[in-house]
Amino acid sequence: MHSLKPRQTLMAILVAGLFPLSLNASAQHAPPPQEKGPAPADAMLHALEVKYPTPYRAMDAAEIKTVLDRVFTYLERTTPAELIDKTTGAAITDVSTANPNAVLKPGDFRLTSYEWGVTYIGMLAAAQATGDARYQDYVTKRHTLLSQLTKTYLPVVRTDTANSHAPIKGFLNPHALDDAGALCHSFMKSKVAGSKVDYSQMIGICGDFVTKQEYRLKDGTLARGGPDGKGGRKMRPLPDTLWLDDMFMGVPTMAYLGKTTGDTRYYDDAVRQVQQFSKRMFNPRLGIYMHGYVEGMRDHPELRWARANGWAVMSMVEVLEVLPKTHKGYNIVLEQLRAHIRGLASYQSRDGFWHQLIDRNDTYQETSATAIYSYAIARAVNRGYIDAAMYGPMANLAWNAVATKVKQNGEIEGICVGTGMAFDPAFYAYRPTSVKAAHGYGPTLLAGAEIIEMNKKFKFGLNDSGLMFQGGRD
Repeated sequence: MHSLKPRQTLMAILVAGLFPLSLNASAQHAPPPQEKGPAPADAMLHALEVKYPTPYRAMDAAEIKTVLDRVFTYLERTTPAELIDKTTGAAITDVSTANPNAVLKPGDFRLTSYEWGVTYIGMLAAAQATGDARYQDYVTKRHTLLSQLTKTYLPVVRTDTANSHAPIKGFLNPHALDDAGALCHSFMKSKVAGSKVDYSQMIGICGDFVTKQEYRLKDGTLARGGPDGKGGRKMRPLPDTLWLDDMFMGVPTMAYLGKTTGDTRYYDDAVRQVQQFSKRMFNPRLGIYMHGYVEGMRDHPELRWARANGWAVMSMVEVLEVLPKTHKGYNIVLEQLRAHIRGLASYQSRDGFWHQLIDRNDTYQETSATAIYSYAIARAVNRGYIDAAMYGPMANLAWNAVATKVKQNGEIEGICVGTGMAFDPAFYAYRPTSVKAAHGYGPTLLAGAEIIEMNKKFKFGLNDSGLMFQGGRD
């Protein structure tokens, strides 16, 4: 073999130095000292073992699935898809005939809440990431029951909305985005993925409510506190109030209606909502959103609640999933997502969590928001919206933090309970947490599933003791 000429040798060194990531990256360590003789006392201090409270590494797929399986086992056991007679407690197996005594068998969580819309989406993601059909079956079984109940009880409810009884009346006769939006999103996401469940009536109900019935400001922005039907105004908590939560409760449904119907006006509406919520509620200097905004007020309660910011960032990644890249608003949503993720990144705590009020370290570290951020950041990495090298490690750390909160029985700790809007930090800082707060289960499934996908696609490992991006996997 001929040796390289000096000029070729120099060129090879320069190329290697200029493009270190273009080759197969591997873990690097501090170079050995060049001095000879006895080592000084501080020579190996950089290599001391660090006791991280949150595991400081990238979990493999099998480890993540172990965590997800604990959550699944708990939810499968505690969310029965069954009807019972509310008086006798006896099982009702025939759902083709309306029974005024029929109710869903009680469990730990409601099958038709907005939180469970997110959980269905999380189950679908877990099925895709793990290949475990049980997650898909969980969704199919419950969506099928809801579809059957809709066929049977919708005529009853529409005949007498005030006095009729139905096991899922809140869904069949929705009064707020919480009753309709997230569930509708889960139905259409399942439909797009190829589910054979008949979603036609259910999507008609919830899609119509989100796009045509929910109150809006004059410029079309989804809002709360509209007319009360009695000549007055609702107080939610004040008339003409925007809740950041509604970016998720309504906007992905609009985008998915565009996907499933082919009507581009739904895409237009989704983009307009992102723009108008962001114009009012996003702080470009901090890179995060306020929770509430009241139209007409001079100043606004700029309390930056973590889970609401989670709903916003999750809304944008879900919209981008179906919004055509050729749509004039695609880059608007993409750039807003990038700005939000940049902002969120600066507030992650040393243990991987985000605080209940994002910019207030004197508030507790909250699990559901951390799970949503882990999901949204990992999804953005996987779709190429943001850099894997910059954001992959923090998404892994966030997932590892969430995993520490999943108990052996599948319950999840550190989840803030349902939260309204307030004008002071005490309200948010002292909201209780509970393993029965449904808001954290779907986000945990989503986060674990997306981290599996990210760590399949990219390699992350220790490089000179730091968790680093080490290139794409073959």
